[in-house]
Amino acid sequence: MSPVTYEVDEGIAWLTINRPEARNALSKAVRDGLWDGVRRFNDDTGAEVLVLTGAGDKAFCAGGDLKEMAETALEVPPPDFLPQIGRNIEVPKPTIAAVNGVAFAGGFLLAQQCDLVVAADHATFAISEVKVGRGAPWAAPLSWLVPPRIALQILLTGDPISARRAHEIGLVNDVVQAPDLRDHVQSLARRIAVNAPLSVRAAKQTAYLSARYPREAAYDRAEEIWEPVYLSEDAQEGPAAFREKRTPVWKGR
Repeated sequence: MSPVTYEVDEGIAWLTINRPEARNALSKAVRDGLWDGVRRFNDDTGAEVLVLTGAGDKAFCAGGDLKEMAETALEVPPPDFLPQIGRNIEVPKPTIAAVNGVAFAGGFLLAQQCDLVVAADHATFAISEVKVGRGAPWAAPLSWLVPPRIALQILLTGDPISARRAHEIGLVNDVVQAPDLRDHVQSLARRIAVNAPLSVRAAKQTAYLSARYPREAAYDRAEEIWEPVYLSEDAQEGPAAFREKRTPVWKGR
């Protein structure tokens, strides 16, 4: 079996870490598979949303493969150790983490870097690096996603938090019963995928501007991002479809 699988369901790409016997830990084969899958999604004109998840019902991803790290005496992970969406690889289309169990260390990283997160009610999250003497430079955006004191507690203690707590602090969008996770995420992804693709991609860019620019510069950059959307054929198609009481036919241009 491949350590990472890629399938498209109604325009939604499901990228699944398929190593449940090792709690979907990030072996080299898994990391390579994730790189291949994210690049495939970027090139896949038949997929509008990427869902990242793990096989089984125990773990989304438990983080790095510590046995492999010990064998290779890994010190500072290289910049391309695994795909960090928005940091070492750009993904213009929306991404969702479907967290079906523990999301620790590198698993937390993968969920954090997705645009949306939906968790099964038994899922747990932790940046556990302080407990094993490793590092988490990738956690730099955490205090933008949750209040700084919450980010500090997560980072300093390494203690896991429940899906409900993750929802309370804004790290998770929805918490659902485990058997409903796939259907819920598929429905959410479809609601995104049926929207105008140029508008969706511009909306994603806009949401991250406040983390990268001062307020006035963010407004200026947003105007630049949205101007091509206003000038697109789809911008005319949307009002026309509304007037004619029909479903819009998006061209992505």
